[in-house]
Amino acid sequence: MDEYILMLRHEDGNKVASPEQIQVWMKQTMDWIGSISAQNKFVGGNGLLFPDARVVKSHNVVTDGPFGEIKETIGGYMIVKADSVDEAVEFAKGCPVLQGEGNSVEVRRIAKKDGIH
Repeated sequence: MDEYILMLRHEDGNKVASPEQIQVWMKQTMDWIGSISAQNKFVGGNGLLFPDARVVKSHNVVTDGPFGEIKETIGGYMIVKADSVDEAVEFAKGCPVLQGEGNSVEVRRIAKKDGIH
């Protein structure tokens, strides 16, 4: 069984939701994670905060960011265990972030620690 990262992408990370809407999304997200955990396939994950973010580029160039450079932001990630990319995609399809217009979940297999894929 492999591990996959689900990167939660928001079309416009600068939009501010009401506290009530955030509560609804948090409940939906916890229920979604709970359903994956019930299958013993949740490994971990976190939301990502925007303050104090930096982008480090070649030649030691550091910029504030990723604000203004890209419209889309990564709002968080989850790591799941799955037998195939298709199973990981099925988990991603249930992500509440997909309720937002233009939002997406990127699914990628994580390289194994021993370097063998």
